Amino acid sequence: MRNAIATVLVLAAVSAISAGAAGCGGQVGGGFFKQYEYEEEVYVSLDGTATVYVHASLPALNALRGTSFAEAPNAPIDRDAVRQFFTTPVTRVSQINASRRSSRRFIHVELEVDDIRRLGEAAPFAWSTYDLRNDGNLVVYRQAIGHPARPSRDYTGWNGQEIVAFRLHMPSRIRYHNTGRDVGRGNILAWEQPLAERLRGTPLVLDARMDPDSILFRTLWLFGWTFVAVAITFGFVIWWMVRRTPAEKRAA
Repeated sequence: MRNAIATVLVLAAVSAISAGAAGCGGQVGGGFFKQYEYEEEVYVSLDGTATVYVHASLPALNALRGTSFAEAPNAPIDRDAVRQFFTTPVTRVSQINASRRSSRRFIHVELEVDDIRRLGEAAPFAWSTYDLRNDGNLVVYRQAIGHPARPSRDYTGWNGQEIVAFRLHMPSRIRYHNTGRDVGRGNILAWEQPLAERLRGTPLVLDARMDPDSILFRTLWLFGWTFVAVAITFGFVIWWMVRRTPAEKRAA
């Protein structure tokens, strides 16, 4: 009897989840899982160095960045060609991985950048201009994303729910941003745009401002001063105990 009741409850829960997902299907990225088709993720440092990750389906990469990688689900990924595309005078490829989702092949590329301000000189990121500068007591990060490379043909495997995302991992306390949402855990800012709008070249500007001191530096500074305070307190306690000890006991 208990097993039968448990089975009924599980089926009811599954039905409710399915109905909720179906009800959200008309919204961009609706349901419980968003369909990210292309993502750029930047870990930026205050000195301008950065680590950049690109996660993209091959059809989206071809459409947005003008590449011509094989899109067939069973086609092998030419990692040498991917490395060659992302290797430029201002970028170095650290790692390339691949995955599959919704009958599409995805690539995941990790790159090192010496100066984020020059990243727009690299062909894979030429649709953006990057700026990182001091403005009074704050550091300003600004990225303006323009038109993509036009695809030579339409891809029919999309359903209209696909999303393009740009994520920024900030090294210090964020004072302002224009994402329209809360700061994510770990000082993460995220901007999203429907793939259809990105293909049309709908303008997107990433604007954020942060403190000039990194969170790590402040943490180490606080830890250092805490250690000094503890040492001083400990030394004072020892001195006070010695002072209270009778002279004859100290001599003994």
